[in-house]
Amino acid sequence: MDSMIRDIQLAPQGQMKIDWVAQHMPILNQLRQDFEKRKPLAGKRVVICLHLEAKTAYLALTMQLAGAEVAVCGSNPLSTQDDVVAALVANGVKAFAWYGATDAEYKMHLNRALDFQPDILIDDGGDLVATLHAERPEQARQIIGGAEETTTGILRLRALAKEGRLLFPMMAVNDAQMKYLFDNRYGTGQSTWDAIMRTTNLVVAGKVVVVAGYGWCGKGVAARAKGLGARVVVTEIDPIKANEALMDGFEVMPMVEAAKIGDIYITVTGNRDIIRREHYEVIKDKAILSNAGHFDVEVNKNDLRAMATSVKKARNNVEEYTFADGRRVYLLGEGRLVNLAAGDGHPAEVMDLTFALQAMSLEYVFTHRDTLEPKVYSVPEDIDRKVAQFRLAALGVSMDQLTEEQIHYLSSWQE
Repeated sequence: MDSMIRDIQLAPQGQMKIDWVAQHMPILNQLRQDFEKRKPLAGKRVVICLHLEAKTAYLALTMQLAGAEVAVCGSNPLSTQDDVVAALVANGVKAFAWYGATDAEYKMHLNRALDFQPDILIDDGGDLVATLHAERPEQARQIIGGAEETTTGILRLRALAKEGRLLFPMMAVNDAQMKYLFDNRYGTGQSTWDAIMRTTNLVVAGKVVVVAGYGWCGKGVAARAKGLGARVVVTEIDPIKANEALMDGFEVMPMVEAAKIGDIYITVTGNRDIIRREHYEVIKDKAILSNAGHFDVEVNKNDLRAMATSVKKARNNVEEYTFADGRRVYLLGEGRLVNLAAGDGHPAEVMDLTFALQAMSLEYVFTHRDTLEPKVYSVPEDIDRKVAQFRLAALGVSMDQLTEEQIHYLSSWQE
């Protein structure tokens, strides 16, 4: 099969990016040494559907060292970096992706990756799994299993499982503690603000930042905004999370009220129409809209276009929408994942944790293929803790151990 990429001549530039992250992903480096010796996936085919940038590339090359034949496709049309994809092809990985793919091209790339006939897969957001179940059910029945990266994808998997339609086991990597406590919180927090500040070149301090959703991603985005000197407003539908936001020092109010005062908006809910017509009707002039959830449905673009009297490109990755009364709003990265559409994604050290979980989860699925049913599984605790231990060892950090007396005390009902 021939790869489908923009330009193989970009490979040296992409290799330089991969070489850089390789120096900052010590857990994957440990796994690579182990995988190269054992070849746990020898003779198997793996398809990886993730944001195709340098950290993902290093994961793909790690799975290659595990003995697998590897193919990749993008999980978002604006997060693919053409030079990195070219470097993967130069390293023997099949690739079906390019930056700025149309909806039709994006779908074609998913199907070409599935034509690779994978045994195991990694998905991000659920598009690959959804395509298998909706269009290729016979092929889906041949899949050993896989792992899902995101909250959005796990929601889709659980919907499939609830209907009794999930055809192979999937590991919910996003639900592992070493994923959501670090990738979702610190990774999203830093990379979202990296992208917003790089794209707009505007100050954050003193502005009102509205964060929609106070899950782990929202917590990270809000904390980083506070650290940058912003006044932070949180919008929520969950009363427990709303209380948590209040006690973390943030204001909580409905979006229709927040729209009147916000300067910068970041949606991190995994749901659609979080900012829509009723909010645009009262939104401040020159408000900046961005999304850090998976799909480009959280900021309603149809309502924006319907209300706008003109639309123009204001800067790279910034669209200016002007309303009839002269108010302007700026949409970043076409409403797609701003940290990837307008940035480089999460820091390498953070993705090292998540991708170690992915790699180990794939081996777990393959090793237990005869006993796993078509269900959504949590990452085993021993894998979660092993990644945590790898990280501490890489940092040269040691910690206390329980004594025998302490172990006995904790396991007894008597003092």
